[in-house]
Amino acid sequence: MRILVALTYYRPHVSGLTVYVERLARAWAAAGHKVTILTSRYRRDLRPRESADGVDILRLPVAFRISKGVIMPAIGWAATRGVLQHDVVSLHLPQFDAAGIALRGRLFGRPTVLTHHCDLLLPVGVLNGPAHFAVQAANHIAARLADAVVSYTQDYAEHSPFLSHYASKLHVIPPPVEVLDPRPEDLAAFKALRRNDGPVIGMAARLATEKGVEYLLAALPRILTRHPDATVLFAGQHENVLGEGAYSRRLQPMLEKFADHWRFLGVLDPRSMAAFYRACDVTVLPSLNSTESFGLVQIESMLCGTPVVAADLPGVRQPVLTTGMGRIVPPRDAEALGLAILEVLSRRPAAVSIEAIRRRHTPSGVAGSYLQLFRDLGAPA
Repeated sequence: MRILVALTYYRPHVSGLTVYVERLARAWAAAGHKVTILTSRYRRDLRPRESADGVDILRLPVAFRISKGVIMPAIGWAATRGVLQHDVVSLHLPQFDAAGIALRGRLFGRPTVLTHHCDLLLPVGVLNGPAHFAVQAANHIAARLADAVVSYTQDYAEHSPFLSHYASKLHVIPPPVEVLDPRPEDLAAFKALRRNDGPVIGMAARLATEKGVEYLLAALPRILTRHPDATVLFAGQHENVLGEGAYSRRLQPMLEKFADHWRFLGVLDPRSMAAFYRACDVTVLPSLNSTESFGLVQIESMLCGTPVVAADLPGVRQPVLTTGMGRIVPPRDAEALGLAILEVLSRRPAAVSIEAIRRRHTPSGVAGSYLQLFRDLGAPA
């Protein structure tokens, strides 16, 4: 099967969406299918064309940006050719260009499946209001034209203002998650960051507004009262995060206040991430809104045996609710977050079978679910 995958950003950009698509594309390629990624050349140092792990990547030049969105003048021709050369189209939202690509899928008779990763919420700004309206309109057109719409969970789909319009074509497919075996030296290095054998609280995310980092910072005084040697390890991009300069500056006073208890690790490779999770006593996901629909990092943490404290948001709460490996807390509640972290540190919750979690989220199994959906929609086997 020839699969065209379209999304605004792809690797090396780091987000839950790009990691999801990378795992899915690799699994399709490993199963013998031809996979092409159609995406933006959002950095000039990236190659316009390359292949990685059996996946072909086509990056189109970016003329300019509006907030986090990109304008690619060449997208029309590239999308037309791409749809004609492939058997199915896999679209990943939010994406401004999704409407035009879905229209081509409909016109050329190519089954088109739209995966909705999260609702779109742009920060307040002069251009962001019109940009939000334009992208939302394009995404709704794409969903109407698509043959099927995929959500990570039924919980998120039922609460999403966007997905609630497309219940008749909705399919729930859990996201792909994999964790590699850690390198012993990485595990030792992360464990060495503990302060006098105090507990380690981990957070894996970009330093972005929707992640709720300020609530973990606000919870630290309560945590440090009980555990004065507690350390927070933050894995992920924390400098020059696209569109998050003001947020980073706003956090600086609090980060400086807790500088002795907070370590930024930067973007880690997959094996280092596995060591990071194993070195933590608990990980947290204090997200604020529906731009977070699940949190792949929760499953990654659980596969490493580390419990999670997550915000009680649609979709986001599902990993903890279905596994029992942690606690959920009201969003934007630093006191509840601190108390839940202390509870988990004092009494680690019992876990369901980690192997059962792994089977539910294995990339090959998730890729197989998509392939079956493609075939049900008329794609060649």
